[in-house]
Amino acid sequence: MSLLELKNISRQFGAIHAVEDVSFKIEPGEIVGLMGDNGAGKSTLVKMIAGNFPASSGRMIFDGKEVEFSQPSDARRAGIEIVYQDLALCDNLSAAANVFLGREIMRSVGPFKFLDHRKMRERAAELFRELQSETRPRDVVKRMSGGQRQAVAIARTRLADAKLVLMDEPTAAISVRQVAEVLALIKRLKERGVAVILISHRMPDVFGVCERIMVLRRGHLVANKLASTSSPEEITALIVGAKAAA
Repeated sequence: MSLLELKNISRQFGAIHAVEDVSFKIEPGEIVGLMGDNGAGKSTLVKMIAGNFPASSGRMIFDGKEVEFSQPSDARRAGIEIVYQDLALCDNLSAAANVFLGREIMRSVGPFKFLDHRKMRERAAELFRELQSETRPRDVVKRMSGGQRQAVAIARTRLADAKLVLMDEPTAAISVRQVAEVLALIKRLKERGVAVILISHRMPDVFGVCERIMVLRRGHLVANKLASTSSPEEITALIVGAKAAA
């Protein structure tokens, strides 16, 4: 059974067709690259999956059930997490505090409740070990590298026990070594049975970790094929329109 299936999904903004009649399936533990030029509809498609706004038409089936998410919290409860390009981290807080942001562990002392920092640090440390990251729970985010920041954002998805993680340009504007760290983190999600949709403009990253590549152009899905049967040259031609479809 597929983890996610979209059937003829479309989204319109007035007269603009941002996404039109898109259908595909994603299996548990599969890493899929989503590529396309600026304005191709990638963000709109991902935001529909993440519950930021509903589809204008079409159906979405997740984990065997037809779903209609009216807000992001609905998608999170179902097991879908999104890691935005800006990561949505609080620079002045520790790694552990960011992992548990909005999901803090509390302890009671008489009639009062307090944050249980020790338990949150212990659980965050377990998640970083699982991801084989060097990030430490007490590290403050503003002093972290780009790769460490991604580790915090990904650990947050593991805390929620996500089944599908949507990643928006996770390797943009970071060093070559940090890119390798992030790609390793994505592979570890796969090892845990988590499916990933990776939005990226970087061909080496997509071909390095993705089993399948989808290309959107002007809101239409023009390619959905195994990475092993394609090439960066073909995907580039599909993105720019030099090749109609594949």
